Amino acid sequence: MKAVVLNEPGSLTNANMPSPGEPGENEVLLKMKCLGICGTDLHAYKGRQPFFTYPRILGHEIAAEVVSFGKRVSNLNIGDLCTVLPYRNTIIDQTVRSGKINCGSGLSYMGVHEDGAMQEYFIRNGEDIFVTNGLSPGQTAMIEPLAIGSHAVERAEIKPDDIVLVVGAGPIGITIIIMGMLKGASFVVTDTNENRLDFVKDKYPGVNTLKADENLINATRNLYGGNMPTVVIDATGSRDSMLKCFDYVAPGGTIIYVGLFIGTIELFDPLFHAKEITLKSSRAALPEDFKKIIRLIRSGHVKIDHLITHRQQFDSLTETFSRLYDPDEHVIKAVVEF
Repeated sequence: MKAVVLNEPGSLTNANMPSPGEPGENEVLLKMKCLGICGTDLHAYKGRQPFFTYPRILGHEIAAEVVSFGKRVSNLNIGDLCTVLPYRNTIIDQTVRSGKINCGSGLSYMGVHEDGAMQEYFIRNGEDIFVTNGLSPGQTAMIEPLAIGSHAVERAEIKPDDIVLVVGAGPIGITIIIMGMLKGASFVVTDTNENRLDFVKDKYPGVNTLKADENLINATRNLYGGNMPTVVIDATGSRDSMLKCFDYVAPGGTIIYVGLFIGTIELFDPLFHAKEITLKSSRAALPEDFKKIIRLIRSGHVKIDHLITHRQQFDSLTETFSRLYDPDEHVIKAVVEF
């Protein structure tokens, strides 16, 4: 079986792996069709991904076909197209029992803590499979990042009268915009990358765009008649960017950290208290987010085909992967086709 392995930072190689064998009674054997490339994969390739060990098979944004399944799996048919909840809990602790399965103490994430889907076949527990028949493989591969955006929006508890600033116009920032606009709030996105801001401006004309520079606070006030964002969602994973969120948010507002980095966040406590800021993190997503995204794409309420700007082939991935770092490529979202 073919697989692509990240042996160490910068070293992506082809490998022949043993077949995963037959699925257990609660398991499903899956054949990969399309795989989204996530910021996690890109950071791991550069050696900058927290909680990561090498060597590792990357990949957790999955579109796959059901090949076979165990006798206790009753909700699937052979040939079903599906996506996969890419994390599981090795410890059923208080957090998991309360329903927060995305942040248990024993959380294991595909492509990070255990091998992911950058391989021809793999086995997964049946309860982690979501059927997406009627969607394309590309749409199916986008469900996981959209679920990340959905979860961040729900954590923010966005209301129609909110002003929402999304910091970072990368793939996750864009999925936050897509899901957040369903709440009816006013959205503005900021980034240092003009090409990404132009992409948002073109695809989402109802979203305001501002360059992330020293004039951002004044530009935001001018845009909203002196008001500042009541919700700030940072999707950069940049320490400097995350710290600036305390200046961006209006008093009584909420900050959500979606991105993460290896390091410590320090805040100026008098400002934190004076503004009575609510600070939250948002990790991964819940099964309910996956199910919601599938319904929304099927109904036409969420359209995502334009998100995929680059397609690479699995058989030549080791030669083409580094192109995703080329600024001249203007990558928004790349997928691997099998």
